Amino acid sequence: MTEAVLGARPATAIGEWESPARRALRRLLRRKGAVVGLVVIATFVVLALFAPLIAPYDPIATSWTMVRKPPSMLHWFGTDDLGRDVLSRVIYGTRASLTAGAISVGIAFSVGVPLGLLSGYRGGFIDALISRITDAMLACPFLILAIALAAFLGPSLGNAMIAIGISATPIFVRLTRGQTMNVKVEDYVEAARAVGNPPWRIAVVHILPNIMPALLVQATLSIAAAIIAEAALSFLGLGQQPPGPSWGSMLNAAQRFLSNAPWMALWPGLAIFLVVLSFNLVGDGLRDALDPHAE
Repeated sequence: MTEAVLGARPATAIGEWESPARRALRRLLRRKGAVVGLVVIATFVVLALFAPLIAPYDPIATSWTMVRKPPSMLHWFGTDDLGRDVLSRVIYGTRASLTAGAISVGIAFSVGVPLGLLSGYRGGFIDALISRITDAMLACPFLILAIALAAFLGPSLGNAMIAIGISATPIFVRLTRGQTMNVKVEDYVEAARAVGNPPWRIAVVHILPNIMPALLVQATLSIAAAIIAEAALSFLGLGQQPPGPSWGSMLNAAQRFLSNAPWMALWPGLAIFLVVLSFNLVGDGLRDALDPHAE
């Protein structure tokens, strides 16, 4: 009887054990808001990837006989001031917004995380120098800094993504630095240092994986901010250039016809709202799912 009980314990323990990634995914899927956000994001990603197959019309094709036509069976979202199909332009505009969000945050992540690791782990003069530069950049509002950099670099979607990425970098530097300073005094880091691991290995192998959950949450929330920034830059003429479709440039064109053709502003504005809300919902869900103290 004793052997049977003892033999059953390892099997039960193995059956109950699950990897941290699987546990986090299970927690994330239990949060309805995060699931809805994931579905909406996945829908927009599909629209961006298969835009040529989904869009009913060429997004830059004009028609002077179809100028500012209201929504109909022929044009579900109506047409704009040049007779272009609004639905097609919203679908193609998804590419610019999602690309800008992903690449901008990728730039900020790839630059800010190494600098934050270096600053938080080494300390001293390097930490002081990086921290002062970061504080100086954070003193300027994110969107204002992005507009200034985009104006300096020149109007284009590529330059807008660089400007947004540089503007978002200080957020990742400060977060990574703070997380690194908390983790580097843990016992397992001290043990890794005691057995002779070089500093770079301790930072990359032992510290970075343990601060990654906070960085992933921040990256998700930063994508939402980057999409808003790209729309703002395009609205000001510093992002995607005409006739390329962009939600921000569509809003810029629609502002002159809000009373006569409100659908020109409704659909791109709704698209921005849905995508940004979805990324925020997913970010909140990730924060809860990756919390080791969450149930």
